[in-house]
Amino acid sequence: MKPISELKIALCCDHAGYDLKNIIIDYLKEKSPEGLKDFGTFSVESCDYADFAHPMAFAVENGEFDYGISICGSGNGISMTVNKHQGIRAALCWNEEIAELARLHNNANVLSLPARFISVELAKKMVDIFFSTNFEGGRHQKRIEKIPVK
Repeated sequence: MKPISELKIALCCDHAGYDLKNIIIDYLKEKSPEGLKDFGTFSVESCDYADFAHPMAFAVENGEFDYGISICGSGNGISMTVNKHQGIRAALCWNEEIAELARLHNNANVLSLPARFISVELAKKMVDIFFSTNFEGGRHQKRIEKIPVK
């Protein structure tokens, strides 16, 4: 796995995730100042997460970015939306162990965060864990290969 300083990371959110997304962007700029793209939203005005989730998911799916981070109030809606893309494996994470297992066993390429249910410090820890954990492969690889609908 590349060090976080070399990763290209795409981010998106809805209004409920806006503040946390900006905090995460500032946090990541310290580690990867050139490799970030914010797909929006760009305010706390009520919006539809799909308007920002689909463009971000396409960019990760097409290889323009190594990984994505999606954030909404519960994390569910935005995660469901990005997971509609065949090349996306978004994991809704709410603790450090889930973030680690998402990469280790599921080779997740999008970290989905529930802004209304986690602290900023926990979000930062999960970001660090997610982007520093390698996929274990092995028995998990065949399971990953069965995820896309053919």
